[in-house]
Amino acid sequence: MKLNYILFLAVVVSCCNPLFGQRKGYWQQGVDYNMSIDVHEKTYQYDGQMTLKYTNNSGQPLSKVYFHLYFNAFQPGSMMDHRLTSISDPDPRMTTNLGTKEKPIYRSRIAPLTPKQIGYQKIKSLTFNGVNTTYKVDGTLLEVTLPSPIVDGTTATFQIEWNAQVPEQIRRGGRNSKEGVALSMAQWYPKMAHFDEFGWHLDEYVAREFIAPFGNFDVKINIHKDYIIGASGVLQNPNNVKGYGQNPSIKAVNNKVEWHYKAENIHDFAWAADPKFVVDSAKSNGGVNVYTVYLPKDKLSTENWKQALGLATEFFDFCSDKFGAYPWPSYTIIQGGDGGMEYGTATLITGGRNIKSLVGVIFHEAAHSWYQHLFGINETVDEWFDEGFTSYVEELAFQQLFEKKGAVDSNPVIAAYRAYYKLALSGKEEPMSLLADYYNSNYAYSNEAYNKGAVLAQQLGYIIGQENLNKTFLTFYDHWKFKHPTPNDFKRIAEEVSGINLKWYFNLFINTTRKIDYAIAEVTPNSIVLKNKSDFAMPLDVLVEYEDGSNELFYIPLREMRGEKPAENIDIYKGITRTILEDWFWTNPDYVITTGKPAKKVWIDPSQRLADIESSDNSFVR
Repeated sequence: MKLNYILFLAVVVSCCNPLFGQRKGYWQQGVDYNMSIDVHEKTYQYDGQMTLKYTNNSGQPLSKVYFHLYFNAFQPGSMMDHRLTSISDPDPRMTTNLGTKEKPIYRSRIAPLTPKQIGYQKIKSLTFNGVNTTYKVDGTLLEVTLPSPIVDGTTATFQIEWNAQVPEQIRRGGRNSKEGVALSMAQWYPKMAHFDEFGWHLDEYVAREFIAPFGNFDVKINIHKDYIIGASGVLQNPNNVKGYGQNPSIKAVNNKVEWHYKAENIHDFAWAADPKFVVDSAKSNGGVNVYTVYLPKDKLSTENWKQALGLATEFFDFCSDKFGAYPWPSYTIIQGGDGGMEYGTATLITGGRNIKSLVGVIFHEAAHSWYQHLFGINETVDEWFDEGFTSYVEELAFQQLFEKKGAVDSNPVIAAYRAYYKLALSGKEEPMSLLADYYNSNYAYSNEAYNKGAVLAQQLGYIIGQENLNKTFLTFYDHWKFKHPTPNDFKRIAEEVSGINLKWYFNLFINTTRKIDYAIAEVTPNSIVLKNKSDFAMPLDVLVEYEDGSNELFYIPLREMRGEKPAENIDIYKGITRTILEDWFWTNPDYVITTGKPAKKVWIDPSQRLADIESSDNSFVR
């Protein structure tokens, strides 16, 4: 074992100490994958062997374990297949419209797959500490009954042999994508299910996201010598394969070469392969080796990929400064899949985009390195915590690095606010705490997860102050990296940083569809009457310009906050006197500000960070 790896583990273990902000009794399971696969390119099949070491830290014995077999979703009659015909607005990438635009009749693209087109992962043998086990496959889950329990504090060894077929490219992983990528290998191996304080997470692969334990990966891929691979982790033999080494010495056996990758402390491993791939790389100022692996379609697309590579290196420096240091040595951006999807130290994205779109999707998926992969967020339960915070990070970086704005707007995610308002007024909004797969529409899911989640983050800065929000992100990183925090853990950090109680905010914004709606009801020569027209109370910033030309910012805390946000260094408030008023009770819909002199103009929240669904009555001009 290398010394630097020992030190790395020591840092990770030290962060589990309750003094560093963890819940009392916090624990997590551990996995260590060692896999070797032999790819049969012509039939799109492969044979796999795995040695998995699984460490039980749960405080209880485990008599069963579970694995995910995600490729099994791509079979006629699967839950994914049925969902595509039952949801009101199915993913167009996964369906065929047999009707018209006005009267669509959707057919799942999974339904007509032939036996040679489907995906599957078939277990050939499975042993536990050298002893045969009893197991059964149920859809995309493999249930394993153990001959003896895994005792708390011990490590068990599983040996698995399996055969798999890569499905047609329908969702994330697959063969022969629309852009011509031969193999997009996502969710391709028997993946240990996650077990934590909430029990086993046994979600069928229906549509959405994932959760898995952190672990180490040692992966060997045997494939035809003409193929080039992009993957998670660090390539161990760059001089023995195409595309990477300075002086490659490729020694093929039966026309195949072995690609060897290692990755530490990640919870998913993905790769893609194609003979036409080219590889480019650059290093960030912080030392992150960033790779792009793509198809050189034409001169413009190649130029776009090269420009995107430079911006990607800047992105990792930007995020390391604002959200915590990127802890892995590399990140690989691979053309493949059907859109954009994050994996451990890598992403699969489609490449046929203009430069703005290409950079945007790279920034989004790379931002998942923090809000998903560093924190192991349970995307199946808290999808907004993953996608929403990632969207927030993406937009901040995009405005500063791509659009070259000197200072980020007081509300950099105003577009997410507008999308949320549209959702809130559509009648289709559902509580953001809903399990990711269970939304009645993809419209509701995407706007809840991506847009309302980003609004939650930005509006939190309005409540506790932007500087406190910035500090919350960094403190959260220090306390919770390489673990599996919940939204409540983030809330607790924000409360500790700001001294403000946030239970009411997280509860109402996440668990209900209540909406914020304030109004200026009346302005007299000596007072301003405010009204809460909704059932969601918030603190208010009210900016007043008096008839004598002076300005005053009134800050009205909410009683439930049990504290106040500090004055903010925002351009629109600079040089303006700030007056802190008495708390506003949520039980009282009205509030009166006594001004003492006539007001010419009045604005509720000029920074536009308050998610008020009707802003037309938030300003007054005499």
